[in-house]
Amino acid sequence: MTDVVSLELVFDDETDAAVRAEWDALLAADLPSQARHRGESNRPHVTLLVRSALAPFDAAVLQEIFPLSLVLGAPVLFGAGRHRVIARTVVPSPALLALHTRIHELAGPGADVDHTVPGAWTAHVTLARRVPLERMGEALGVLADNGGRDISGRAVGIRRWDAADKTVADLVGRGTLEQC
Repeated sequence: MTDVVSLELVFDDETDAAVRAEWDALLAADLPSQARHRGESNRPHVTLLVRSALAPFDAAVLQEIFPLSLVLGAPVLFGAGRHRVIARTVVPSPALLALHTRIHELAGPGADVDHTVPGAWTAHVTLARRVPLERMGEALGVLADNGGRDISGRAVGIRRWDAADKTVADLVGRGTLEQC
């Protein structure tokens, strides 16, 4: 899907830096890494909702949730075929699950991408895309050598990504509160 809107949870500077350190470790090992994505909007995040259109809603009601403590856990693999996505799980705390559900309630009905719907969502932070199966052990080894421990972090806001015009806007935290 290319013309979609997504709502994404963003991190404080320390959590962001910890994820970027993993991106950089993969890059230094000449492996696929999100560090290779040079787009201005590329930053560590957790996708909360993806759909083709999103009606405006008052995101300011979410301000009291932040900062939100969270834990980035063990690596998880997504995909099929000859390549996989490597991501870090985000431990599904009651507060995180409540935020996810609330986002979907505020957004109202819509044609959500299946893996972002409450009850089917796997909270994660992408580290690398299109990792060849034959390099998977090497990539996981690099991540283990880079610390390999859970990351205790904080989410500090939500941004909106519009794929059609390739723009991002802070909705809650990290700037102004706006209509979404």
